[in-house]
Amino acid sequence: MKAKFLYSKLKGSLLLSMALFFVVSSCEKFLEEQPSTLIDSDYIYTTEEGLKSGVVSLYKFNRDRFDRSTEDFMGAVLMSSRSDLAFSRSGYTGLMGRYQRGVSPIDQGANFVSTLFWKHFYNITNKATELINAAEVAEGIDEDVRNQVLAEAKFFRANSYFYLYRMFNNIYVSTETITVDNAFDLINDKSSKEDIFAIINSDLDFAIENLEWVDVFGRVTKGTAKHVKAKVAMWEGDWEEAKLQALDVIEGPDSPHSLVPSTADVFSGDRNHSESLFVIQSQDDLLGGGDNTMMNANYVTQYFQIPGIDSDVTQGGRGFSRVLPNRYLQDLLAADPNDTRDDDTYFRLKYFYNTGVNTGQEIDIYKPISAENPSGVQLTRYYQRLHPSCIKFAQEDDNPDSYLNRSNIMVYRLAETYLIAAEAIMRSSGDPLPYINAIRERANATPIASVDEQAILDERARELSFEGQRWFTLKRMGQSVINRQIRNFAGDGEFFPNNFGDDRDPRVNWQDHYINFPIAQIDLDLFGATYPQNDGY
Repeated sequence: MKAKFLYSKLKGSLLLSMALFFVVSSCEKFLEEQPSTLIDSDYIYTTEEGLKSGVVSLYKFNRDRFDRSTEDFMGAVLMSSRSDLAFSRSGYTGLMGRYQRGVSPIDQGANFVSTLFWKHFYNITNKATELINAAEVAEGIDEDVRNQVLAEAKFFRANSYFYLYRMFNNIYVSTETITVDNAFDLINDKSSKEDIFAIINSDLDFAIENLEWVDVFGRVTKGTAKHVKAKVAMWEGDWEEAKLQALDVIEGPDSPHSLVPSTADVFSGDRNHSESLFVIQSQDDLLGGGDNTMMNANYVTQYFQIPGIDSDVTQGGRGFSRVLPNRYLQDLLAADPNDTRDDDTYFRLKYFYNTGVNTGQEIDIYKPISAENPSGVQLTRYYQRLHPSCIKFAQEDDNPDSYLNRSNIMVYRLAETYLIAAEAIMRSSGDPLPYINAIRERANATPIASVDEQAILDERARELSFEGQRWFTLKRMGQSVINRQIRNFAGDGEFFPNNFGDDRDPRVNWQDHYINFPIAQIDLDLFGATYPQNDGY
């Protein structure tokens, strides 16, 4: 059965993407060469430079989900709102996080998800497959170059299929190049779980074998591939494989990776350091880098609306106040008063006047959320202006008056590898404590004496919240876990502003089948008549 492009207006999109795919050229450092404006049809995917250009384009398309041009940044932040750790105040994030949109194949949210995730990741898998198949048969190519191209392309294909599977479950995978001739062949059934993971694991195994441990920051490496391989193994319940891959990244003899000394170091500067496993680059002169993002603005409150305080990068920069840490997450962070993750490193809890007679004083005109202050105008303004903010995506040299920023974006980092190792060991054999306590000790938190599933969930919340991993962790752990966490902790429950009601409470709106996103009807219509929608929709 032939593969299918899986979204509308395929012919025009296919031809356009092919053109875009090849407008760049590269040298030995793929990500540092300036683009060419001329396309030679004999050059495309038949030469070393053409193949390298194809690799560069994969980085570019992968980054698209984070750029401001992609539905105003929503592709990168939506999954943060859809978790047990966030209060989503407004906009699409609020609607999606409260399960008011994206809960039907025909609603506006489903179409939104279709663009930002379904089409996005299928676009990458198609481009990667085209590149892989061309590289395998290209003549006169240095074998080291061929294997480097194949390794990076296979990583992106595996990573994209893995993302799609975790979101939608009922997906179709293929290793066939899509052409105008086969693009409209009908697909009548989803791929089996076995087939999906066979492609993912085969691609990752090749990437691990052929990538180096050290490369230009922004490029995927052996450590990146091993980290994702460990995540895949966790989804398969292969704890030994997950442990093997994670420990090789953490303490293998050739691994260059180590935790940075303090939580203040994790998201400082350009994020390119020993803990980084994959960082989206923002520099203008890098192919695969580029556009501004609005990542930070989504996670920072509008404290600057208060007279006597101007927007300041030291307080998080300019924010929209859209996705905020909820009471559950705040309480987890507060459980250890010495924990530095809420001391203006990962999260900012307090804001200060910086103009006028009150300069230097803490702002306290709105009361924080409490049982004694559950509603009213004060609380609504607290959510909007003085609620704690996540500042992981702020950058020291941002323009304080702009919602845009240029910070590099950490996609995968070693702290998660440690927590994967801890969980895999807990579920198989060995002592998980050194790995979870390494994360706690770095944050100056007291080491724990035992590890169970809830301890893993709690530590992942403290360390990795708003980095795009939480939803998938809950889903991987099973229906009962995601049901418990969402129904007990999503949003802010009883502390919602008074203009919110049950219809805006994710704890009330959550349904079991929301564990999978619906396949948008506009995408389902492109399949054969018997292709299955996810259960419940």
